[in-house]
Amino acid sequence: MWQSHAEFHVYICFFEIPVLTNLIGSPLTMADLPPYPPIEPTTFDLIVIGTGLPLSIISAAASALGKSVLHLDSNTFYGTHFASLSIAELSSFLQNPPPPPPQTGRDTTFVNLTTRPLYSDLDISNFAPDLLAEHSRSFHLDVSGPRVLFCADKSIEFLLKSGANQYLEFKSVDASFMGDGTGALWSVPDSRAAIFKDRSLGLQEKNQLMRFFKRVQEHLLSYAAEEEEETSSRIAEEDLESRFVEFLEKMRLPHKIKSIILYAIAMSDYDQENIEDCKYVLKTRDGIDRLALYHASIGRLQNAPGALIYPMYGQGELPQAFCRRAAVKGCIHVLRMPVTSLHLDRDNGCFKGIRLASGQDIFSQKLVLDPALTVPLSSASSLVGHQHVSLKDCSGKVARAICITRRALKPDISNCLVIYPPRSLHPDQTTSIRVLQIGRNLAVCPPGMFVLYLSTLCDEGNQGKELLRLAINTLLTIPAPVNPDGNSSVECENSHNKEVRSTLLWSALYVQELSMVEHDFISSAPMPDGKLSYNNLLDATLKLFQKIYPDEEFFPETDLPDNSEEEGGLGLET
Repeated sequence: MWQSHAEFHVYICFFEIPVLTNLIGSPLTMADLPPYPPIEPTTFDLIVIGTGLPLSIISAAASALGKSVLHLDSNTFYGTHFASLSIAELSSFLQNPPPPPPQTGRDTTFVNLTTRPLYSDLDISNFAPDLLAEHSRSFHLDVSGPRVLFCADKSIEFLLKSGANQYLEFKSVDASFMGDGTGALWSVPDSRAAIFKDRSLGLQEKNQLMRFFKRVQEHLLSYAAEEEEETSSRIAEEDLESRFVEFLEKMRLPHKIKSIILYAIAMSDYDQENIEDCKYVLKTRDGIDRLALYHASIGRLQNAPGALIYPMYGQGELPQAFCRRAAVKGCIHVLRMPVTSLHLDRDNGCFKGIRLASGQDIFSQKLVLDPALTVPLSSASSLVGHQHVSLKDCSGKVARAICITRRALKPDISNCLVIYPPRSLHPDQTTSIRVLQIGRNLAVCPPGMFVLYLSTLCDEGNQGKELLRLAINTLLTIPAPVNPDGNSSVECENSHNKEVRSTLLWSALYVQELSMVEHDFISSAPMPDGKLSYNNLLDATLKLFQKIYPDEEFFPETDLPDNSEEEGGLGLET
């Protein structure tokens, strides 16, 4: 009986993707939904709590090995921190609701699971409530944007190897720009053709950039040819180990060209020219690898002339694709099912199972937790003396913003990336600010509207949010507040404003923690980082899988039957 229920549940999620709301349009709570039947069987090889991207990958990888997997989530949607949500769902999710209270037993100790708040300082502004309410079900807003895939990076190969690609469609990010405090945006000259067409560079600057790209290409070709001896075409080992910005200065590149290479192509997060403010120094070797990835991505996929792509319906489709992959291999998925407690052996503290909010006990020897869930230090230490729970600091915080706008940042360009290098908006700006605009053709918003994702790394939340506000004020027209009668002044303002500039309709600014929980006796999945790509997350996920199953292959290659749905390429919409 349960297996058919699980298959139906996967079907409605991945094909219909319903928006679960009550009669007044608010997200459904646990009290609004009917209870689930008991889960059968009650023992599994692996229990996964949370449906974020790393957790969904782990679930699919274990299922591909023939392991029995139970995949749970307390939310009514898939993806958790990697989900794409409606406006109401997003606002509710960022409030960090607490879990149910724990229970205790005699032979086994039940340790309460607590929710660690990952999001704080939430500020929401709505300048067009009536307009947005009319289209409330047409938005798919990413919780942890901006994020894209490079066409030649490991995430593409991983999607193909795992088979998750057959459940996904992508579109190209049409252009990349750099910006400054004046509001001007200029194209990133990231290829030979783009350099020739660029109007922001002088002839001398174009020649300098072309010579630099040629020098890097010669270096890479010498390695590709497997030349045993160091030749003049190779960059010296001493230079490869030096700071990338020093190598660019050695090549006598002007500040503007250095900024393009460091922040718009190599995607450096921190100010590389001020060593005292730079938390991560980009070495020349790594910088050249990033340039090689960017250039290899340009035009690699059909109908994607640029280096970047983005999934249809938002990044929340990625964890759903892996959940579907896991379901095909027998994994059972249960949404809106909180876990209240962990079963730990009273004598040795080893994990034995979980207790659900329904009261049912499920047993396993392996568990992976959502990064927002943790065991209180006092509870863990009271069990066995060697148990250890700690927070691993991962470079502070990331400030994020989501904006719904009217009009594109650039005419006739729906999907684009904008980079604000360090110090470009404020003298104290020590990190890059990235802005990703996504339009209607990616099915994330209604016609005539656009979604902007902004992020920057920071030590303090208020500092990061102020930098994002600077970027928003630089890019967008901010309407007057909503009138007392409930009507927005957006319509009136737009009708009289002849300047073609994107207008802000709605925004959410918030701060996400980057610290990780470490347990001795259970594993926690990586949380969204502050990077633009998925590569670091994939590396962390692979490391976690190898910790759980050290002797198993990560998505082993298999011979597919003739009736398999597997496709040989990556779906890319025109």
